[in-house]
Amino acid sequence: MKRTLSLRTTIAIVIGGVIGSGIFMKPALMAAQLQSPLLLLSVWMVAGIVTLFGALSNAEVAVMFPETGGQFVFFQKMYGPRFAFLYGWAAFAVFNTAGNASIAYVFSQYANYFIHLPRLSLATEQAYHLHIPGVGTIFPLEQIGVKLLTVFIIVVLTLINYFSVGYGSMVQRFLTALKAVAIVLLIGGILFSGKGSWEHLVTATPQHLQGLNFIGMYMAAVAGAFWAYDGWNNITFVAGEIKEPQRNIPRSLFTGLFFCIIVYVLLNLAFVYVLPIQQLANSSFVASDAASVVWGMKGGSLIALLVMLFVLGTTNANVLATARVTFATAASSKKTNWVGKIQSRYHTPGNALLLNACWTIILIFSGSFDMLTDMLIFVSWFFYGMSALGVFILRYKMKDFPRTYKVWGYPFVPFLFVVFAFFFLASTLYTDIINYRNGHTQVINSLLGILITCVGIPLYYFFKNRKP
Repeated sequence: MKRTLSLRTTIAIVIGGVIGSGIFMKPALMAAQLQSPLLLLSVWMVAGIVTLFGALSNAEVAVMFPETGGQFVFFQKMYGPRFAFLYGWAAFAVFNTAGNASIAYVFSQYANYFIHLPRLSLATEQAYHLHIPGVGTIFPLEQIGVKLLTVFIIVVLTLINYFSVGYGSMVQRFLTALKAVAIVLLIGGILFSGKGSWEHLVTATPQHLQGLNFIGMYMAAVAGAFWAYDGWNNITFVAGEIKEPQRNIPRSLFTGLFFCIIVYVLLNLAFVYVLPIQQLANSSFVASDAASVVWGMKGGSLIALLVMLFVLGTTNANVLATARVTFATAASSKKTNWVGKIQSRYHTPGNALLLNACWTIILIFSGSFDMLTDMLIFVSWFFYGMSALGVFILRYKMKDFPRTYKVWGYPFVPFLFVVFAFFFLASTLYTDIINYRNGHTQVINSLLGILITCVGIPLYYFFKNRKP
């Protein structure tokens, strides 16, 4: 594929892929988990710094191998074809497509702010279900109106990116610029309105948040923040289409993520400024509720509309980028090589885009927003950790390979990222099992992600030795 993506577009892909649904959907749940404004703000800073460490580590490898496919290509060099295939399968079956589904899901949920989307009776929703032993129960007919609108968004954006990389890039730049302007107006309008109170920041931390309970709740909140920061690695998926990748990949990752960290902290500060922590925890539309305090109902409606536009930008960035991993993975086997073909007329990974859309639609019907995000974050962070670990492996295996960019703070930055990633995985798995046993969730989300990922092991042996 042609190198057509400029630095401006790559920064737009990073920011557009990150800032979207998470910042407007997760603060309420995180506030309910932590019940402390200062802890809430600290989570966004900690998660942002850890994510930046991971991005800088990945940038070193992306500059070494600026090819379409991102971490699939990296893992081939680090761990060999089996692990790379497992990643490619997990990307397709779990975190890339589930990410697209859950982001578009937010557009539909915010549409409920304006129109009441249809829903079946509770008896009908519960009548049709799928039980997975040891994992939980899935209800595909829940929130049917929200799910159908989500499917429509995925189909439209898939078709835009199918017919032209240029159209997808143009849409991305426009929506990212609109997003940046709206965020500045939202933060500035709330913080300088004089209609909130800085005393909301000094709420005491509840006594029950101590010891292991505190660690579990804090890491659960960090998982929510990680979802909001997820999408930064989309830029590595399209590395084969970036102009001057050795220069533009590190720049776009650092600039884009640094901007996102500042925005997330300031947005949460604005939310806390006008909404006491308990009110924030009970909010269904955080940004709209905060804007309503300052500008009334019209302001809340305007912000809800802007959130929907934000989410469209993020969904478009993810649809554009994630199909490249499916494209690269499929090209490694003769039986799936049809997915890894370039659309001859439009020069896009057309078949990969269509296949991703089909599986994304299945995932939309399989679960809720929180189930999808919790599942994909758990699996994706396993591979993020392995990717940073691979920096050490490549420094040993490929000592003499020219590196125009080396990760800042080596070896401490990638080492700290790896340690945090695997501590996060262990604590998340423990918390998910406890929540399921206590009846707080219907599915052990992390185990569902592991189960789907492990399906890739027999698939690899089925497809191996069938290279085109």
